[in-house]
Amino acid sequence: MTVELPRLDGVTHRTVAARGLSFHVAEAGAGEPIVLLHGWPQHWWTWRHVVPLLAPHARLVMIDLRGFGWSQAPPGGYDKQTMADDVLAVLDALELARVRLIGHDWGAWIGFLACAAAPERFEAFLALGSPRPLGRPPTRQLLQIWRFAYQVVLAAPVLGRRLIANERFMARVIKAATVRREAWTAEDLRAFTAVLAEPARARASVLLYRTFLTREAGRTPGGRLPMPTRIMIGAGDPAIRPFLLEGAERDADDLVAEVVPDCGHFVPEERPQLVAECARALFRLH
Repeated sequence: MTVELPRLDGVTHRTVAARGLSFHVAEAGAGEPIVLLHGWPQHWWTWRHVVPLLAPHARLVMIDLRGFGWSQAPPGGYDKQTMADDVLAVLDALELARVRLIGHDWGAWIGFLACAAAPERFEAFLALGSPRPLGRPPTRQLLQIWRFAYQVVLAAPVLGRRLIANERFMARVIKAATVRREAWTAEDLRAFTAVLAEPARARASVLLYRTFLTREAGRTPGGRLPMPTRIMIGAGDPAIRPFLLEGAERDADDLVAEVVPDCGHFVPEERPQLVAECARALFRLH
């Protein structure tokens, strides 16, 4: 089954070859590039409300991560450093030497890793709906690990794939992490859940979480980001709570974290105007 791409005025699509895989890239606007990385359980359509607000000011480059959206879904490579290396390779293929970066959820986590690995490639970074992945977490954060118990279910060999491929279940998951329900239409939800129902992409989601739980959790890398960095999380996010940002200022030379009221996990969809305002200020867009 191949799910049709959703359409948004002013957005074009192409496929980019990098690291032996094909990556779907959606683009809009013109000028200096901003790269946008989606999270789970989504793809480039995450940015549909942000695009009209930022495209008049910059060239938006929205990459579907490996295994998601319309990018290739290989049987492995879902550790987050590999996925960060994917992003750097796509930038090379697009001949983008230096960009500004926005990431949501796993896209933000992967963005942190990409910025740490190649800081010269990123002018500034806006992370949405993600805790800080750099440095050792304080004990208080480790005691709250129960908030991520859902990941064990998603990573399960049989159950995880069945649940992720179930469109009704995934629609409920998305709504449960949302404060502003008007952010979603039925068509929006189906744009995400129908793609996940494809077997290779359901497997990719399982491996995304299984790899994290078995190889990455508790082994967060060190490092310090030299570029200006901003983090925004929703006050109503059921998993990414404000205490997870404690110590974040140690991760970057210039980092400001903000808790957004009247917002759940999906910051780009629930508060797109605020995201665009922050991006325009951080990236000095006119």
